[in-house]
Amino acid sequence: MLARLQQLITVTLLAGASTWLFFFWRSSALLALAGFVVLLLGYSGFLAIEFVALRFVNRGDPVPRPSWKELAGAWLGETSTAPRVFCWRQPFRSRAFPDQLLPPSVVQGRRGIVFIHGFFCNRGFWTPWLKRLQGTGHAFVAVNLEPLFGPIDDYVPLIDDAVRRVTAATGLPPLLVCHSMGGLAARAWLKVMKAEARVRHVVTLGTPHRGTWLARFSYVANGRQMQLSSHWQQQLDRGALPDRHASFTCWYSNCDNIVFPSSSATLPGADNRLVHGAAHVQLAFLPQVMLATLAMLDDDLRKSADEP
Repeated sequence: MLARLQQLITVTLLAGASTWLFFFWRSSALLALAGFVVLLLGYSGFLAIEFVALRFVNRGDPVPRPSWKELAGAWLGETSTAPRVFCWRQPFRSRAFPDQLLPPSVVQGRRGIVFIHGFFCNRGFWTPWLKRLQGTGHAFVAVNLEPLFGPIDDYVPLIDDAVRRVTAATGLPPLLVCHSMGGLAARAWLKVMKAEARVRHVVTLGTPHRGTWLARFSYVANGRQMQLSSHWQQQLDRGALPDRHASFTCWYSNCDNIVFPSSSATLPGADNRLVHGAAHVQLAFLPQVMLATLAMLDDDLRKSADEP
């Protein structure tokens, strides 16, 4: 569903920009080029507004406030990263790397991974991660969370099925890697299914664990659930054990243009890892984040080899 929608948006933008360029070129090359650039890069202006907003909203946050130089770098990074995700990987490459559930003789005893994308995304978001995992012998499943704008709780059965499939293939609880809203969906699954023992570790990348200021402008179900201190957010950890988040690693940034205040992407008791100067989508593809996360797949093997 999302792939088709983003295909339509991408093709419409390209057609509109090309039509403008062709129509006005003879009368005014400057006007033709200006309109072409505005149509194709207009989203960058909206990104700039988000970065300005996060700097002001972060004034009282304990996370170090970003400098204007950091914000400018993150804005450029997101301007470059966003179209690759939303105009190429998700609409046209979402099935480029299918789920990898190899024969038990290949993947048994090697930990697998479940990828859970965020809001207005699909499994194509993870294309660079899935490509890196090709041929490694690690099983993986990348889910598509649907309905697109439904309640986060509706994604629990999809995640449960993915975890079951990877566990059945490998014989081991998988690693969960979640971007943005995907981290909340994983936590909802953990709570509803009482599934702490069924997962090795959960890595979240820019997840609004306590909501985000931007969600106040959302009118869809999952967007409203991500509002700061929403009722759904408050219920998520009610009655949880104090050490529930010990199995979480939370990557977050002081320049996250979607999840702010920045500290809302952390969890008490988790391994919270701050990255300076990274935007929301950009954060998920930083080499240090990808390498450190994928290294967790082989932690058990290294620990076993170190034991006398």
